[in-house]
Amino acid sequence: MSDISSIKDKAKKMWSTFAAFETVTALAAPELIKFAGVHRGDRLLDVGCGTGVVALTAAQVGAKVSGSDLTPELIMRAKENAQISNLNIDFQIADVEDLPYKDNEFDFVLSQFGHMFAPRPEIALKEMLRVLKPGGVIAFSTWPPELLTGRLFILTGKYGPSAPKDISPPVMWGEVEVIKKRLGRNVRDITFHRAEYGNPALSPAHMRVALEAYIGPIGATIKLLEPNPEKLTEFRNAMEDLLFEYFQNNTVVQSYLMTRAIKN
Repeated sequence: MSDISSIKDKAKKMWSTFAAFETVTALAAPELIKFAGVHRGDRLLDVGCGTGVVALTAAQVGAKVSGSDLTPELIMRAKENAQISNLNIDFQIADVEDLPYKDNEFDFVLSQFGHMFAPRPEIALKEMLRVLKPGGVIAFSTWPPELLTGRLFILTGKYGPSAPKDISPPVMWGEVEVIKKRLGRNVRDITFHRAEYGNPALSPAHMRVALEAYIGPIGATIKLLEPNPEKLTEFRNAMEDLLFEYFQNNTVVQSYLMTRAIKN
């Protein structure tokens, strides 16, 4: 069995540099808010909130918002963002597999590319549904394996540190049938929607450099390959080839899947 504590400690460190991408992921946040159906006065939890882009967007439409993330550096930035925006949001360092909230506390539980990295999907989902009121909405955005970011994670897995065999890959959260199975009889009225946004970049190489600097798993792979220049060059070329497929008009187009369901 994998050492779950060790996996989570590594995740904290790997994602600590992600704040640089907040203005890009912020482009997806309004789509999730609209898709979920959030309104003024709704009590909402943003799980795996990162720097708080979904939480802030929900607060701007009048929701009463809390946000949690495993990585202290991201929560620190989320609090700064709330202060700059003059928004009252309760941000806490917390594990999606052990949320510090009461049963049936929220009208909405949302996650944008966050909960999918929990090592035990069944426990993460159980916690998200526990804190959601009956009749409340769970909604999340994830990366399907056949689209750019999913393919990037698969490529990184090929060259990077070996992943624990008993831990479900994050991109499985992008599979419609897997999502249906995981949600099971806990919910009703499951709906799906594809959306996309453009990540500004002057070239695929510029995007690769940014990914190496700020996306933890890719940065870890670069460090692992540094003693082997040929493999490192091979990995970088493969990344650029993949990014080129999605590069148009000085943006890298990133498509994703949104899921919405009502708790029974």
